[in-house]
Amino acid sequence: MGEKVATGAIGLLDRRRYRKKTLQCLEVLERLLEEKGFDRPKDLMGLEIELNLAGPDGMPRMMNAEVLRRIASRDFQTELGMFNLEVNIAPHRLGGRVLDRLAEELRTGLAYAHRKADEVDAGIMMIGILPTLSRADLVSANLSDADRYTLLNDRIVAARGEDFVLDIEGVERLACTFASIAPEAACTSVQLHLQVTPDRFADVWNAAQAVAAVQTAIGANSPFLFGRELWRESRPPLFLQSTDTRPPELQAQGVRPRTWFGERWADGVLDLFEENLRYFPALLPICGDEDPHRVLDDGGVPSLAELVLHNGTVYRWNRPVYDVADGVPHLRVENRVLPAGPTVTDVIANVALYYGLVRSLAEEARPVWTRMPFEVAAANFEESCRHGIDSVLRWPGRGRPGAMKEQPVVALLQEELLPLAASGLDAWGIDPADRDHYLGVIEERCRRRANGATWQSATYHGAREDGLSRYEALAATTRRYAELMHLGEPVHGWPVGLSSSAGRPV
Repeated sequence: MGEKVATGAIGLLDRRRYRKKTLQCLEVLERLLEEKGFDRPKDLMGLEIELNLAGPDGMPRMMNAEVLRRIASRDFQTELGMFNLEVNIAPHRLGGRVLDRLAEELRTGLAYAHRKADEVDAGIMMIGILPTLSRADLVSANLSDADRYTLLNDRIVAARGEDFVLDIEGVERLACTFASIAPEAACTSVQLHLQVTPDRFADVWNAAQAVAAVQTAIGANSPFLFGRELWRESRPPLFLQSTDTRPPELQAQGVRPRTWFGERWADGVLDLFEENLRYFPALLPICGDEDPHRVLDDGGVPSLAELVLHNGTVYRWNRPVYDVADGVPHLRVENRVLPAGPTVTDVIANVALYYGLVRSLAEEARPVWTRMPFEVAAANFEESCRHGIDSVLRWPGRGRPGAMKEQPVVALLQEELLPLAASGLDAWGIDPADRDHYLGVIEERCRRRANGATWQSATYHGAREDGLSRYEALAATTRRYAELMHLGEPVHGWPVGLSSSAGRPV
């Protein structure tokens, strides 16, 4: 959700000073790019997962502060809602058996966190949107007790100037209003980081944009919100609407939303930071004392704190990141499209598909973004959110230049993208056993047309047919999901339906 910020009164001159400071930061970033002052490539990747707290009844537990106190690990941090946590996995070098090592670290860390949560009658759940969340759960009183969340909420609410409207039409329709950004806390995601050199940044970011629809379709895991069945991956429309600073009049004028897929392929990392400053007013105009030009002139490494802070309040699905580690600046692409869960194996399979595809597509002689209009990539992303694994996407064909071929996402993966992902993992030096195991999970999802969203939907509808009410069925589905998630078999192998224990109200 962003870096720690110091709260306090924000005056009329702060925005002008902040704008000047962010422009200075952008100039220094350009200097760093020209002077080749960035870290050399280390094939480093990073992983963050947002989590939910739920009790044995499947209902959310608003107690992240107590659970974090018991976990007592810096790997686990607070998130926006009191029912949210985030786990951060230390950066790993891509290669060898890294995928299995990641899986083992995640299983160990999540099992420990789950045991600690169980001490206070809660549990850890990896799921895109917790199906049992109600509108009453997502109010400002249930935001985590941290200054940065309170300040961000206050600034977004002030920028909008009226209630937030959620209006999502999918299998069913949800229409309601909220007075805060609390509904955003319903969205829990997996965030994948890849450190890149400046000259490779655009290729990697463009590749990530191109495959966002494929990732979302095969990994969809968020079909329910507030008791309604919506899109197969309902996080993107929920995130967009719950953070939308634009009243209807600005929306009608075509003003860009802060949750943004983008509108063009990038030529370089500076493009994206410059767009963020040009299009989006500051939400948190807080300036530090650093003079970035002077720091660079003196041979130091500037933090570019104001630019970094502003960048964190523009919610791109693939976000550019500037950071400093061990006194050396570096760039990352942060991929944010995936929902959490269902199991550790499923998460790592999604990881394998992403890093494999991005490596292969970024190194193609005729890159996909030179053959696909950006508008097609954006439309594919919406299609994948709406229809998940049943999506039909447009992808460059093998015929005449510029020709787009419509095909089911499962066929696209089976015939073209899974082999590309395998080649990309080979290029990273991933062990063939890891490559085959985790891409095999993706292949089985395609073969069975099954993922977290299809399982949730089918199990819920089966429960309704068995006579459970809407909310009983959602709670029972959530309890059964939790059982199967902790057993760990990937979701394509989950039996649809409720066990005897999951079907009983607790």
